[in-house]
Amino acid sequence: MPHSAIRPRKEFGKTIAADITYRLREEIVTCALPPGEPLRFDVLRERFGASFTTLREALTALAAEGLVDAQEQRGFRVAPVSSQDLVEVTDARVLIEVELIRRSIQKGDDDWEIAVISTLHRLKRIEQRDPEHALRDGEWKIAHRQFHQALVSACGSATLLAIRAELFDRAERYRHLSANFRPRPRDKAGEHQAIMQAAISRNADQAAELIETHIRTTADNVAKYAGHLLETE
Repeated sequence: MPHSAIRPRKEFGKTIAADITYRLREEIVTCALPPGEPLRFDVLRERFGASFTTLREALTALAAEGLVDAQEQRGFRVAPVSSQDLVEVTDARVLIEVELIRRSIQKGDDDWEIAVISTLHRLKRIEQRDPEHALRDGEWKIAHRQFHQALVSACGSATLLAIRAELFDRAERYRHLSANFRPRPRDKAGEHQAIMQAAISRNADQAAELIETHIRTTADNVAKYAGHLLETE
């Protein structure tokens, strides 16, 4: 199993541009920088102490990920959230996640099973500290990413894993909107447990059904409870 597939990204600190990219990405996906917010070079230069060229490199990288919009003659802004984008990201994630979890169940060895079980165990331990506000915990976000990465890490395709990681980041903003506006806490721990059990039991059909429901429930919650924030196209 390619163990590197379940490690968190390590772009932070490689270069100044990668450092800025990492920090801005985190602020965008957590909605600290709200959708549609202008990203002005003078403000960013003062904040990061970076050159115009370095800032452009960082913003261009985020634009390639779909998190920033490059506007003709108007610079950059945080990409808006929209009903259409929500549907497209959700459908793409379902296609990728279902295919990759099926492949991982078929190809995964004992090390893959151990990775799935251990990452879920860590996620549970973090959730126990503050069940109602877990999504706001930086450690939870890392552990959550690692669990979902572990589930698909034995699929055997680095290319598909890279596409999946980008979609996961694009969906992060919608996860925050879902958590912030839904009236009742969601039993994500129960959902994760069920997905893990289906995966290590090698029940591909059940795992695929559960992961699709897991993804679409977030989208449904956003549309239902935070739909007023979505642009229509």
